[in-house]
Amino acid sequence: MLVSQMHDDARRLPLATGSVDAVFAAGLINHLPSPAGGLRELARITRPGGRLVLFHPSGRAALAARHGRTLGPDEPLAEHVLRVTAADTGWVLTGYDDAEHRFLAVAARR
Repeated sequence: MLVSQMHDDARRLPLATGSVDAVFAAGLINHLPSPAGGLRELARITRPGGRLVLFHPSGRAALAARHGRTLGPDEPLAEHVLRVTAADTGWVLTGYDDAEHRFLAVAARR
């Protein structure tokens, strides 16, 4: 089990392929220049059957409002976009909750 806080480039992590059981990423995806690239790298380091948890303590709409913008339909964390991106990068989205007070998506590594 790896318990660590990573401060590296999320597209090139210093971890061996298939070396982690689970990844908890808080507020990560919207900060990446390529969400697909980041998810692909997280898939690389996660063993088959491992889990990915994407979390933010605010829902997407509340976060957008706090930054003075409205949500667009093609944002990286929109459910339909995330489902496709996850599938294209080695994940299966198994849970999705975008409540006002939190964002939570769970995926399994194929």
